Amino acid sequence: MSRVAIVGGGWAGIAAAVALADAGHDIAVFEMAPQLGGRARSVAGEPPYDNGQHILIGAYRDSLALMRRLGVDPEVVLRRLPLALPYPGEPGLQLPPGSPLIAFARGVLAHRGWPLPARLRLLVAAGGWLTRGFNCDVHLSVAELCAGLPATVKRDLIEPLCVAALNTPAPQASAQVFLRVLKDALFSGAGSADLLLPRRPLSELLAGPATAWLGERLRLGTRVQHIEPGWRVDGEAFDAIVLACTSVEAARLAAPIASDWATSAQSLSFEPIITVYLRSPGSALPAPMLALREGPDAPAQFVFDHGALGGAPGRFAFVVSGAAAWVARGGCAEAVLAQAQRELCWATPPVIDKVLTEKRATFACKPGLVRAPARIAPGLWVAGDYIKGPYPATLEGAVRAGRAAAQGAGADAARAANGAARGSPTNTP
Repeated sequence: MSRVAIVGGGWAGIAAAVALADAGHDIAVFEMAPQLGGRARSVAGEPPYDNGQHILIGAYRDSLALMRRLGVDPEVVLRRLPLALPYPGEPGLQLPPGSPLIAFARGVLAHRGWPLPARLRLLVAAGGWLTRGFNCDVHLSVAELCAGLPATVKRDLIEPLCVAALNTPAPQASAQVFLRVLKDALFSGAGSADLLLPRRPLSELLAGPATAWLGERLRLGTRVQHIEPGWRVDGEAFDAIVLACTSVEAARLAAPIASDWATSAQSLSFEPIITVYLRSPGSALPAPMLALREGPDAPAQFVFDHGALGGAPGRFAFVVSGAAAWVARGGCAEAVLAQAQRELCWATPPVIDKVLTEKRATFACKPGLVRAPARIAPGLWVAGDYIKGPYPATLEGAVRAGRAAAQGAGADAARAANGAARGSPTNTP
C-alpha cells in the first residue's frame, strides 16, 4: 500500500484526502490549525459565527458529492433557492425554476425594475457570450466585457455577481473567468443556478464530518517545517505529497525543490473579505439574502438573515467583498452599521456584534493572470483554489483541485511503491 501525505486541511485538502483514501492509499493529513476547514470555517460564538458567508450554487457537483460521501445531506444543511437578487424594497432579478438558460431569459424579461431596452440589451449581450462559447480575450476585464450594457444592469446584476463569484471588483476582474462561472450556472442543467445557503455553521458542512471520517489519519496543530525529495515530510517517508495549504505555505515548502514554481505562487495578489455581524433582536429581512448597492459610504454588497436560515434570530451578516480599500482605511464596521440603518427597517436598533476580516480571502482574479500548475514534480502535487484552472477562488474550485491532485499523486505514489518493491528508484524531481 502506498503512503500519501496531504499538507493542509481546507476543502481542497479534505477532497484530496477522501479521494486518496477511497482509492486505497494510506494517508496522513497535516493541518497547522486546531481544526479543519481552512478559510471556510466557523469561529467561536453561541451559536458559532462563520468566517464569511460562503454561498454554493447548484452547479457545484463535486462539493455536494463530497458532502454526501462524508454523510452530510445537502438538502438538510443547505437551503436551496432559485437565483434572485432582491434589493431592499425591490424584487430585483428573479429566475423561475426550470432550465437555467430559459429561466434567465424569462427572469430578465419579467424584471420590471429595468426599462425594456435595458432588458433586451442584456439578452443580446448574453446571446453573444453564448454564441462565442462563453470565451473572450483573456486580457479583458469584466467592466470592459460589459461596457455596452446599461448602467442599471451593470449596477444591479453584473457588478454584484462579479464581486460575489470572483471577490474582485469588475474593473479589475477577469472576464474569461466570469464567463466560465456564468456558463456553469446556465448550462449545467436544471437547478444549476440555484443558490445554496448554509442552514448550519460552516464547520458542520464539511470540516466536522471530515474530522470524524479521517480519525487517526488526521494530525491537527501540526505545521510542516520542510519536505524533501524522496518524499519526506519532516523526515517521515511517503510515496507522494499533496500540498493543500495556502499559496504562501506551499511556496515556502516547495521553494527548495522548485524555485520557479514557488516564485509563480508567490506572485499572486489577494483580495480581502470583511464580514460585519449586526444584532437586532426581533428584526427580520424580507428574504434570507438581500443584495445591497455598494458606494463610497456603503461597503456591503450583501446581507444575510441568519434567523431565516435556521441560525441565531436577530443576527445579520453583512459581507464586504473585494474589501482592500476598506482594509486600508482600517475597517468598515461603523460604515456598515450606518448603511444598514439607512437601507433597512429594524424592530430594534442594530448594534455591531462581531467583525471578521480575512485579509487573504482569495487571490485577486485579474485578467491574464497566470496561475501555478498543480504538478510540481513526480510525486509532488498542489491542491488549492489558486492553482491553474478555469475557476475563481471558490469552494467548488478548491474541491475540484483536491480531487485532481489526488488522482495525480495517487498514480505517482502507486508507481513509487511498486518501484520500491522491485528495488528501483522512487520518485525524484
